[in-house]
Amino acid sequence: MRALDHVSFSVPAGQCVAVLGVNGAGKTTLAKILSTLLLPTSGTARVHGHDVVARTAEARGLVSVVLGGDRGLYSMLTGAENLAYCGMLAGVRRQERRSRVRALLRQVGLSEAADRRVETYSKGMKQRLHIAAGLIAEPRVLLLDEPTVGLDPNEAARLREQIAALRVDGVTILLTSHYLVDVERLAERVLMVRAGRVTHDMGVREFAESVGYAATVRMTVAGDLPTSLVDAVSAVPGVKAASGEPSSGGRETVLTALVERWDPFVLTALGAALGRAELVDMTVREASLDEAFAAMSEVTG
Repeated sequence: MRALDHVSFSVPAGQCVAVLGVNGAGKTTLAKILSTLLLPTSGTARVHGHDVVARTAEARGLVSVVLGGDRGLYSMLTGAENLAYCGMLAGVRRQERRSRVRALLRQVGLSEAADRRVETYSKGMKQRLHIAAGLIAEPRVLLLDEPTVGLDPNEAARLREQIAALRVDGVTILLTSHYLVDVERLAERVLMVRAGRVTHDMGVREFAESVGYAATVRMTVAGDLPTSLVDAVSAVPGVKAASGEPSSGGRETVLTALVERWDPFVLTALGAALGRAELVDMTVREASLDEAFAAMSEVTG
């Protein structure tokens, strides 16, 4: 059985690409090959032009892997000592290593905690230290696995900002995450992997809309909802499907419409379809990556 089969894609410098797929799809194998932890039995993989088989050392020197969690950190050492050790393993010269450690700690917002033991760090601080460790050798490609898992919203947002800033320096990022908010906030492009093959390669917004609709419109109206009103909304051009159900209070009804696009024309048409119904509330939510991922997994699973 092949872990990867006819996988072909390229990523320009400075782009962040999310690699998505269910467990066992081949994402980990792909990351291991690009980081030279595993060499392919056939085919070709290049990192900035360096073949991972023919020029393994050159390719390896351009890639860093950030796994996150407690793996790879030494809790009894300080943040600065952890980075210095990672720099030594990466072959960074001592004098340069010292200045680079301090610069990276500033970059990830850990300067004040530089001389504290990592065992005192929060999860978010550890994740930021992982990013710094991944950058100590100044890689051109960064492989990120679940970078914000377990973080509170503030820590996750701070870490995303720091990851996004790397692209300004031309660092290419491959992101694997089941937390699709990370993908939405960081990636420009999505690769969907299934059974070792890339089934989709598209922009993030295009991926979200591949579910078949652009947005979900929820309209709360007073009283019971007649079938004729559901039919009228269903007949609006651009509405893919519509349904209605009583609200939790029982005195109102929620009408849900899946629209293929969301613009003033659709809004006007929906208003006309509601007629004299008393509109209490309306919310619009764009199609999400979670919905697209679930739909694609069902189709291709």
